[in-house]
Amino acid sequence: MKSNSSLGKGQAMPGTAKSPEEAISRRLKALYHAVEQEEIPDRFLDLLERLDAAESESTRSAKG
Repeated sequence: MKSNSSLGKGQAMPGTAKSPEEAISRRLKALYHAVEQEEIPDRFLDLLERLDAAESESTRSAKG
C-alpha cells in the first residue's frame, strides 16, 4: 500500500473520498446506477398499463 505522505493537506488519493459525505454520495450513485440497469418486471409493466387505462377512462367519464 502506498503512503499518503506525498499528498498535500486536504488532498485524497485518487478514487478515495475526501469526506464521509462524499463516500456516501459515491456509494448511493453506484447503487442508483445499478438499479437503473435492472429490467422492469413484466408484472409491474402490466400494472402500469392498467393504471394508465383506468386513468384515461376516468378522465373520459369526467368530461362527459
